[in-house]
Amino acid sequence: MGLRSTTGMIRVGVNGYGTIGKRVADAVNSMPDMELVGIGKASPNHTADAAADRGYDIYVPDGRHDRWEDVGMDVAGDIHDLIDASDIVADATPAGMGAEYRPIYEEHDTPALFQGGEGADVADASFTARANYDEATDKDYVRIVSCNTTGLNRMFAPLHEEYGVDRASITLVRCRGEHAVTSADPVTLPSHHGPDALEVIPDMGPITTMGMKVPTVRHHFHGINVELGEDVSAEEVRDLLASQSRIHVIDGDLGIDSGWELQEFALDRGRDRMNLYENQIFEDSITVEQGNQLHLFQSIHRESDVVPENVDAIRAMMGDADAEESIELTNEVMGIGEI
Repeated sequence: MGLRSTTGMIRVGVNGYGTIGKRVADAVNSMPDMELVGIGKASPNHTADAAADRGYDIYVPDGRHDRWEDVGMDVAGDIHDLIDASDIVADATPAGMGAEYRPIYEEHDTPALFQGGEGADVADASFTARANYDEATDKDYVRIVSCNTTGLNRMFAPLHEEYGVDRASITLVRCRGEHAVTSADPVTLPSHHGPDALEVIPDMGPITTMGMKVPTVRHHFHGINVELGEDVSAEEVRDLLASQSRIHVIDGDLGIDSGWELQEFALDRGRDRMNLYENQIFEDSITVEQGNQLHLFQSIHRESDVVPENVDAIRAMMGDADAEESIELTNEVMGIGEI
């Protein structure tokens, strides 16, 4: 890894410019303590053109330069150049490719963070900023858990700290595209989300997750039952969750009960690309039975909720800020908690 820039900024390369990568690139580019070196992109399509319009330097895999020249799009170099010029790389390549790139990052002595499509063994730690920020400190390889698991961990962390989480059962209704069929995903139990949550918060009780995929886009829904370690009221739980900066408890009077309405909610509040970085918990669903049986619904915007986690993981891995400092700065710059 090369020396840090003379400005003290963290030089970040984003390898992959799809759904997550383009949002991570925008977030990094907006941070006062980070410099976006550029983005890695395989194909010269409309998203590449959009990246160029935003002023991002584009780096391409070996052997792909001719494709870009054929359409008259400029590139700054190849992926190796991007890695060399970066203090750290946010890998947002398609699921499974991160593991293929890890030896290349190692070859260049450049730390990297991966997304939830990779297995836990690709990294030294799995990460959610609210739950285990310090686990990523000074690590060379960190995995941001999936969008669904990120949302679960943000909810579990304060509940476990305040009351204890003895057991949880979650049904995840996942959007998988307009033309998908409704099906179990997977049929076997648990889905990966429960074990991944325990990678981040290992001292919770057993977490059982069941996955479904449905023909819709953008928003996942979670039906949650948590057995808490002590008796509480629904009002106490509501206030605790509402106090978390990356959880938005949706006012029941707003009449929001669908992903479509959440998209409109984001657009009407000026969120770029309809981003909702915060968990969206439906206030009217928060119910406590038998003293400690918590039930609620939450929605997770699959395209954006892991983006602030990428930013925080970069600071943690570089040793540039503690959890409170990083989360506060990320939230302030990205407008998180202001809806």
